[in-house]
Amino acid sequence: MRGDGDGWYKGPGGVKHWGKFGAAGLLLRAPLPGGGSAVLLQHRAPWSHQGGTWALPGGARDSHESPEHAAVREAEEEAGIAADDLRVRAERLTMTAPSGWTYITVIADADKPLPTVANRESAELAWVPEDEVTDLPLHPGFAAAWIELRAVPLRVRLDADTDLADALPRTVELPDQGFFWLHARDDGPGAEVVLDGEPSEGPVLTRADVLA
Repeated sequence: MRGDGDGWYKGPGGVKHWGKFGAAGLLLRAPLPGGGSAVLLQHRAPWSHQGGTWALPGGARDSHESPEHAAVREAEEEAGIAADDLRVRAERLTMTAPSGWTYITVIADADKPLPTVANRESAELAWVPEDEVTDLPLHPGFAAAWIELRAVPLRVRLDADTDLADALPRTVELPDQGFFWLHARDDGPGAEVVLDGEPSEGPVLTRADVLA
């Protein structure tokens, strides 16, 4: 069903952006066997705006929608990802046009790389290892945003802590530090962190950060 947000937002000077009420996209991460993460990317159909580039599933927000609702809905429409199979972790305003139009990226995790079903807006969908994203021809807007959206991998020492084990792997956002992908593979990528004030090679994290 076509929503009331579908259409071009026309700003001063005739500059247009898709989405009458702004737009939102879903950055969905899932664990890789070696402890790292992969993100779900959409290869945009040739007929679409910036067709042939790679970006996130996303699209126009309807007037009644929150960014989270819009991003999750678009991921289901464009990639067949069900809302029950992901957990939203954060939101980030990744573009504000001079006209006031905005694009908000919603960051979420899945327990594993989920199967996908592409609609006509996608040439293909792929789970791409996080450190290989920039090897692809990215949509210019996503390429600019990726610098702040990319998650740095960290290894969390569990010390038989069941609560923490159940919470990992996952994405965490730390104020003024960005996003981190937390996992518990001793041989996995990233610096090791020990929680709650003990010596650490990486950013300072607490159990509350992981369990939030």
